[in-house]
Parts: sequence; structure tokens; C-alpha cells
Amino acid sequence: MAAVKRVAILISGGGSNMLRLLDGMRDGAIDAQPVLVLSNKVDAGGIAKAAARDVPTKVLPHVDYAKREDFDAALHDALIDARPDIICLAGFMRILTPGFTAKWEGRMINIHPSLLPLFRGLHTHRRAIEAGVAVHGCTVHGVTAELDDGPIYGQATVPVTPDDTPETLAAKVLVQEHRLYPAVLSELCADRVPRLSLGAV
Repeated sequence: MAAVKRVAILISGGGSNMLRLLDGMRDGAIDAQPVLVLSNKVDAGGIAKAAARDVPTKVLPHVDYAKREDFDAALHDALIDARPDIICLAGFMRILTPGFTAKWEGRMINIHPSLLPLFRGLHTHRRAIEAGVAVHGCTVHGVTAELDDGPIYGQATVPVTPDDTPETLAAKVLVQEHRLYPAVLSELCADRVPRLSLGAV
């Protein structure tokens, strides 16, 4: 039987995906223990939500660091203290340096609101509509030095309808994010390499 994994979650905002991961760990759907929720923003609402669930939290404001490498060094130290087996980026709005990702590659995953390799970066829902795609969705992938790259562990899809706006499409994709991310983390915590494909509910 696989040992219970230690999971750290990095956020920058309200933490809706973080909550789904924490709920899965609490309910036993994910065989893991949350050891840290860390934000790079002092006003991230997810920190209070994690603390209310008795999860250790830390705020590490990136604005306090002159260089990106200095912030990443402090982030690395915080993670070393927490000793996670897996790091989940859940709305963590920072581009990490290659030096940092090299230290944690193979243990760090991210959820991105598009069907990678399509629409890396920002404004994915608007770009999907402008491109005229019929299907959009989200991807959980391993984090590497390249932006929104790395091995794909799972994808979930939604249809794009003629009346969709970036806001309505974002709402549909978020429902799928909340299904996909816990499912992928559960597989990884069971020492399985996930290859998940979820359709719209």
C-alpha cells in the first residue's frame, strides 16, 4: 500500500481548486495529507479558507523580493520546511524560474484552463472563442521550465456554443477543473501515472 503523500498547494487568489483538493483529502477520496497552503499575495482569500480547515498556511509576498530568483529561493525554503511529496499549483499566478522548477520537477503539477498544447498563457477563454474551436476545457500537467508545458496527466472538455462569452466559458471550464484536479491528484497519490479524459457533465 502506498504511503500517504504530503501535499503542498500554492495559490494566489480565492482558492476554489484548492478547496476541492482539500475536501478530497479530508473525505478520503485522495490518500494524502495537506501540509501547506502558500500564497504569494497577502489578500488571497484562500489562505483564510485553508486555515479554517486547520491546514498550515504561509504568505510569501512576491513584492517583497527585488528579483524573481530571490522569491523563488524563499519559496523553495518554505517548501523544504513543509517536506511535500507533491506540489499543486492552484491558481498560482507566478512564472517560476528554471532554477526552481528543476529542483521540484516530477513532483509539481498545475491546472491550466485550456486543452494544452492549445492556448498556453493567459486569456484562454477569449482566445478559444476567437479561434472558433468547438471544444474547450482544462488540463492538469507536470510543471517544467517551459510555460504550460510538461507531461499531460488529464484533460476535461466542454462544448463551446455560439452564445458563449469568455465569462460563460470560464464558468463551464471551472466546473470541470473541480472534477479533474482531485481525480489526477488521487491517481498520483496512489503512485499511478494518470491519463485521464473527462467529458462534460
